[in-house]
Amino acid sequence: MILHSDCNCFYASVEMCENPALRGKKVAVCGSEDNRHGIVLTASYPAKRCGVRTAMSNREALERCPDLICVPPRYELYLQYSHDVRAIYRRYTDRIEPYGMDENWLELPGEEDLAGEGSRLAQEIRRRVREEIGITVSVGVSYTKVFAKLGSDLHKPDGQAVITRENFRETVWPLPAEDLLWVGRATKRLLALRGIRTIGELASTPPERLREWMGVNGLLLWRYACGLDDSPVAEDGDTEPVLSVGHGTTCVRDLVTEREVWLVLYELAQDVSHRLRKHGLLAAAVQVSVRDRELSWVQYQMPLEHPTRSALELAQAGFRLFCARYNWVLPVRALTIRGIRLVSAAEPVQTDLWGREKQCARQRRLDDAVDDLRGRFGAGAVRAASLTGELYMAGDRCEIVPLPGWMSRKKG
Repeated sequence: MILHSDCNCFYASVEMCENPALRGKKVAVCGSEDNRHGIVLTASYPAKRCGVRTAMSNREALERCPDLICVPPRYELYLQYSHDVRAIYRRYTDRIEPYGMDENWLELPGEEDLAGEGSRLAQEIRRRVREEIGITVSVGVSYTKVFAKLGSDLHKPDGQAVITRENFRETVWPLPAEDLLWVGRATKRLLALRGIRTIGELASTPPERLREWMGVNGLLLWRYACGLDDSPVAEDGDTEPVLSVGHGTTCVRDLVTEREVWLVLYELAQDVSHRLRKHGLLAAAVQVSVRDRELSWVQYQMPLEHPTRSALELAQAGFRLFCARYNWVLPVRALTIRGIRLVSAAEPVQTDLWGREKQCARQRRLDDAVDDLRGRFGAGAVRAASLTGELYMAGDRCEIVPLPGWMSRKKG
């Protein structure tokens, strides 16, 4: 038996729990306009009924709901509530896999009695979270992770749904294809162009055709739609192997020159370098993602001549990639740089005949010393002179709040 428990309107629910005067009102947790994170992160149900939606700009949300109460996010508080909710789940099982701060899969012991024992446990978990924590959760009960997550979306707030091997065709197949886990906007458009708009139509499409259109991801989605997902629920505390290390930011104003882009990439690479060093890894390739003023995005990547964790080398490679590929039709709003194709720093490295290894060794010692100083005295203790000026980067640092669970997985 697999349950998926989803905290309803999580950030807003926490704020209403902390401040009971907000209960029943039109509340939205919103990012800072000054830092270009001025979007709705979560809205209460009364606000949603007025048309306020997640990812909507603060300005548009207030236009739709003039009496909207906007509150700033408090990420550390949300993390604490997330941990408290998971503590309740641990009373039932040690197989708990977080999917962000507010969602968790639970695999329960016993036989697959979904409509009986599974439904009873879901109801009990909902009650305990409501009474002990003060927020509500919706729960899906099923025999696969994908269907359990889908079930938690069917009856909100504070509801539950059971999807069995016998009823999934009637329950799941009429739903829109985008309701299926990992069907995002691009995949939705691709499927719609081929006349596939429901999960049932996806399930009835020959899998070889889906593979032709989308590669192995097409086969994966077909298995999900047919109820053939067999991925296990991870044990509590499990982590995935690190497959990439990246850092990104939304800039406080659009970037219009290559110099401005370089400074942001170099600053972002400092964090990437630190985390590569922390995990004992080197990057054999670099990836750069660029979002323009109209929120369209492109992504480029290239191999590196030698694996590295140097912030300077990563930033230089990413900047060369940006200059060679980005066409500057529109200014740049957000940037991400990522080290990919990771290898262990303990692996032997092939040296060359021109003494580059000595130069790299000196750079590594310098980077290690700088990283040690930053660890002891703060991230700003030692900085490149070029990074002491205006970087046009957000100051609230919300993008580096650690989240529980296997967060390298995409949501669509």
